[in-house]
Amino acid sequence: MPRFSVIVPVFKVQGFLRECLDSVLGQSYTDLEVIAVDDRSPDGCPAILDGYAERDARVRVLHLPENVGLGRARNAGLAEASGDYVLFLDSDDRYTPGLLEAVDARLTLGDEPDILVFDHVRTHWWGRGGRSEAADLLAAAGTDVVNVRESPQYLRLFLVAWNKAYRRDFFLEHGLRYAPGLYEDAPVTYRSMVLADRIVCLERIGVEYRQRRQGAITRTPGRRHFDIFPQYDGLFAFLEGRPELAWARPPLFERALDHMLFVLAREDRVRPADRPDFYREIRAFHARHLPEGFVPPEGWRGTEMRLLAAAPYASYAAARGLRELRRVIGGGGRKVTREVSRRAHRAWYAACSRRPLDPDLAVYSAFSHQGVLGDPAAIHAKARELAPRLRGVWVVREDAVAGLPPGTDFVTPGSRRFHEVMARATYWVNNVNWPGTLAKRPGSVHIQTHRGTPLKYMGADLLAKPGARYGVDVPKMLWRADRWDYSLVASRRAELAWERAYPCHFTSVRTGSPRNDVLVTAGPEATEAARARLGVPAGNTVVLYAPTRRDYRKGGHVDRIDLARFARDLGDGCTLVVRLHPSLAQGVARGMGLAELHRRGVLVDATDVPRAEDVLLAADALVTDYSSLMFDYALLDRPLVVHADDWGAFTASRGAYLDLMAEAPGHVTRFYGELAELFASGAWRDGESARRRRRFRERFCEFDDGLAAERVVRTLMLGEPMPGRAAGTGRVPAPAGPRSLPVAR
Repeated sequence: MPRFSVIVPVFKVQGFLRECLDSVLGQSYTDLEVIAVDDRSPDGCPAILDGYAERDARVRVLHLPENVGLGRARNAGLAEASGDYVLFLDSDDRYTPGLLEAVDARLTLGDEPDILVFDHVRTHWWGRGGRSEAADLLAAAGTDVVNVRESPQYLRLFLVAWNKAYRRDFFLEHGLRYAPGLYEDAPVTYRSMVLADRIVCLERIGVEYRQRRQGAITRTPGRRHFDIFPQYDGLFAFLEGRPELAWARPPLFERALDHMLFVLAREDRVRPADRPDFYREIRAFHARHLPEGFVPPEGWRGTEMRLLAAAPYASYAAARGLRELRRVIGGGGRKVTREVSRRAHRAWYAACSRRPLDPDLAVYSAFSHQGVLGDPAAIHAKARELAPRLRGVWVVREDAVAGLPPGTDFVTPGSRRFHEVMARATYWVNNVNWPGTLAKRPGSVHIQTHRGTPLKYMGADLLAKPGARYGVDVPKMLWRADRWDYSLVASRRAELAWERAYPCHFTSVRTGSPRNDVLVTAGPEATEAARARLGVPAGNTVVLYAPTRRDYRKGGHVDRIDLARFARDLGDGCTLVVRLHPSLAQGVARGMGLAELHRRGVLVDATDVPRAEDVLLAADALVTDYSSLMFDYALLDRPLVVHADDWGAFTASRGAYLDLMAEAPGHVTRFYGELAELFASGAWRDGESARRRRRFRERFCEFDDGLAAERVVRTLMLGEPMPGRAAGTGRVPAPAGPRSLPVAR
């Protein structure tokens, strides 16, 4: 019989499961068994578990025939446990090294108590948190044995299953089992604590409690949070049947109300529309179970508990609002001004939002309101062709209005009509995030087109790259991305990258990139027209140089090659065209002398050409470092060269979603001499270049076949079946996740 049975319920955690199991099986204390309960997980978890069981005899796997939920999965594991002590571990968390050895030593010192409680640390998706609120209580216990009748403050220890080791005989003797539904930890934890004669504490962090951005049921708004009431009703039904535990009713009543009020205040649990009902349920619980002589605690929480006895929800909400207003006023005049402005903005937008959505209104924006550009422009054009009834309105900055195509319907950010349009539009199309002040209305459809396939880290992945995320509020960025319904992707590789970078509530749609339709379908005449617009002499070979920014250099730019020398080395009959990254367009071009080189005819500066597609069409070859333009240009099936003289520094500072050195779309050069020789010898367009380009397109351009914009319009705006071969057939699934989100604070 092992010393410890560690029960791990498993459901849809394939990205975290190995780390969890390794943290248990890698413990220095080895006298244990792991009972992993596959709760009918639909992902790769069952195979992962079976693999561990084959390699380690300490692992046993239970494959449940149906999904039963966390509580009953724990019960199933408990029935198979044979250890002296039982521990529960959630499958996306992990043990700290040496935990079980420390637990064994403390249990021995405490003469085999009923329960041992240890500490934890929250590991948030954006970084590790600090010490827990339980740390002081655990430290105060020292090596003493406690019970909660004499020390009721220990009922404030974190209310979960996985921070304790239970003596198995004690657990079974008292018939402790987890109920179905949310908040299943509450009745078991409190029943066990009041029943236990001997409790010991271990002042040691034992669990890294992973705070995932997605996947945690307790952080998903909905009516399921009303499960808290039957859970606590069950606890008090148990107490009413045990007169000898009458002493426990007042402290547990306070803990129950505290828990319910905590849930009520959380926007990620109880939706605003459900709060009056939730509050009424708390009041009903209060009336059912109020112990004689109960005295609420001091402070705001005690005030809330007193309100429950007599006040309706409107009075409670007013009291909370007044408390919040006092907090804001205490922050000083500037904070008050911001708060007043924010509330006025929300009130006006809310007023506009009371009108119904316009089913024929679509709003578009690109590159932070810079004009009719990119994927949104391609979708807008196709919508005008296929569905003229759809009215498209563009959000454009005042300084970009002059460059709009004639007849464009537009609004400027912050204007009165801007708010009216945003409140009424059914379709929102953008290649960046919308401002956080705009709430997503139920029934609206947000389409995120992105700006190409990502090569360098984006979104949440920037958390591991402090230099690259400098000045970027990643949590707020992802909060805004929670409004997306659909994310357009050009390949399965891009799909995985975007879903990793933005762990949000959207559905990926394999449409291809709408702006690249022109690259797939364009003929020779489109290339000649693009060259004419750039002023390239007829018959010249065009080499496009498109570098990206460097996060490890101040200003984002560093000269990688001597442009005048490169233009000269290309020789007669060649034209060098240069296009900088959009973020480098202001000031850097002058610093590089591009304007002067352009004026002298040494090269063509195409940095300010609005449509990147026009520049790509003009080129016979693309030389880039790590620009995502390579994914677009590959569609033209023309030679690419990757000039990667600082790949190590770039990946260390920013990170990349592929090993470009192994999966490059063409030849790779490491220093200028190699680059010049590649063009001088003609190897830039040899058979090896073509083979690499073909493999690259197969991996990263699989859904780009010239029908991307049509797919978006027909499937996401008109509700028709998916056209074309690249993305399959059938209808696009409904978007995932909550559909109504509040404005940013």
